[in-house]
Amino acid sequence: MPTSKKSLFTRFLIWRYKHISNKNFVFILSVLVGLGSGLVAVTIKNITFWIQALLENGIIFSKNQLYFILPLVGLFLVYLVLKFVFKKKTEHAISSILYALSKRTGIIANYKMYVPLITAPLTVGFGGSVGLLGPAVASGSAISSNISKLFHINSKTRMLLIGCAAAGAISSIFKSPIAAIIFAIEVFSLDLTLTSLIPLLLASVSAVVTSYFFLGNENLFNFTLSEQFQLSDIPFYVFLGIGTAFASIYFTKMHFAITKFFDQFEQKLKKLIIGGLAIGVMLYFIPPLYGEGFGFITNLLDGNHMEALGKTPLDRYTENIWVVILLLVGITIFKAIAMTTTFAAGGSGGIFIPTMVMGSALGNIVAKVINQFGFSVSEANFTLVGMAGLIAGVLHAPLTAIFLIAEITGGYDLFVPLMLTCAISFLITKNLLSYTIYTRELSETGELLTHNKDETVLTLMALDSVIEQNFSKIQPEMTLGELLHKAVAKSKRNLFPVVDEDEFLVGIIVLDDIREFMFDTSLYDSLSVNDFMHAAPDYIIYEEDNMKSVMKKFQDSSAWNLPVLKEEKYYGFVSKSKLLTAYRRKLITFTR
Repeated sequence: MPTSKKSLFTRFLIWRYKHISNKNFVFILSVLVGLGSGLVAVTIKNITFWIQALLENGIIFSKNQLYFILPLVGLFLVYLVLKFVFKKKTEHAISSILYALSKRTGIIANYKMYVPLITAPLTVGFGGSVGLLGPAVASGSAISSNISKLFHINSKTRMLLIGCAAAGAISSIFKSPIAAIIFAIEVFSLDLTLTSLIPLLLASVSAVVTSYFFLGNENLFNFTLSEQFQLSDIPFYVFLGIGTAFASIYFTKMHFAITKFFDQFEQKLKKLIIGGLAIGVMLYFIPPLYGEGFGFITNLLDGNHMEALGKTPLDRYTENIWVVILLLVGITIFKAIAMTTTFAAGGSGGIFIPTMVMGSALGNIVAKVINQFGFSVSEANFTLVGMAGLIAGVLHAPLTAIFLIAEITGGYDLFVPLMLTCAISFLITKNLLSYTIYTRELSETGELLTHNKDETVLTLMALDSVIEQNFSKIQPEMTLGELLHKAVAKSKRNLFPVVDEDEFLVGIIVLDDIREFMFDTSLYDSLSVNDFMHAAPDYIIYEEDNMKSVMKKFQDSSAWNLPVLKEEKYYGFVSKSKLLTAYRRKLITFTR
């Protein structure tokens, strides 16, 4: 930055500190973040729609029903852009944000502001079976993070503004500001306080206003409830809740199984070709897997399942309702496979909208089967509630699911079945799977932020910040006299690590161990460190232990100091007093 501009910006910051309180400045930034997220969402949607329109109207692929080869083309373009233009690799959008929140205090790299704006439209526009919401959230969050860095915002507020960005992206895409706020709270584990609620509200509202400004009153689903919820349908919604729970578990497990399969291929081009061809085969037999799938959902809600299914090899048999149900079952099963294959092959996108597609198909199937057995239930209502059940199960976000569908339908007439289905789906899934696609890796390493303040504070603490290294190292062959003159006399600590010539920790000595022998000079040459040293109560492994496990080791061992081993060698000590002091400071900062 040139000196004059830097000076001008510095003067602005000084003026801001004098005239605008931190609270009001956060409100202003939340509006800016909301506007930015709204613009990102609108931009990413429009670029995708432009690519889709170009392929439908200007290229012969779709006219000759060769659309199923387009995902391979899109994946190859993404590969070229990432390799030769940006020189970056694809990441799961929400997972990378959660990692930045837990381990990087909300710091997100600059390039994540613009890379999703190119890679996601190329993936989805060419038929990749993923969604645009994740990339929009990722780009908006990166903008929020970098705005926070620019204005020297503290880490806690920076994390809140990232939540504002997520809320803004969802609010803009779905025009559902309440569900957007709840999503940020549920998925990013933000505290629901007045301090956090107002910025989230401002960001969500400003984003949805941006969407209305650029897209008008156009909604993703122009749907109005025409059939009311009937009390007699409750058993069927219970059944739907159980079905969406197990479908959520299938969705999650299939994601990790396919990802593991593709991980065995080291060459990205090999992954791309295998994945692109696999997606093409699935699209040939099940056309609705193409792209995000909003058109599929809309057609199901309108009761037009033939339009939703598109042209398939089984067209001649679709007059039989069981063939239609079979095709919908295929969409339910293969949507998770097509989505994960798109990711694993190098595509960029999100899982939120594919989850809705799979849920809509499952809900419609359940309604059709029920109606075939002589009952009469609303297929549109079950389609909507099925979407909510999958969102609640796959994302572990039941409140988001309830309010999203309620806002999409323009009312709360389905509130009871939504609550019932989402609660059942969430409870079953949560008990059988403690993690989601977003959180598995962080959950396994204990680095996931949760609504538990104690665990969250420990997650935000860095092990390096409490490691002390000002201890005098001694060798096992040293005599008592050498220990006293070379270590005890020169150290301010009462603890001494015993290491061998390769720096491996072989034991420790505490001042109390030698206190009764310190003044008996006749023992200085006859006793050695070997005679006094003993094993530590426990060990902290630098590469494996997080702050939660460190705290547990102190609790279990009742020790006041524990040695740290890095690459199996002595690295330092952590003291309980310093750990608790650091914890208290972080807790005060986090809850202020």
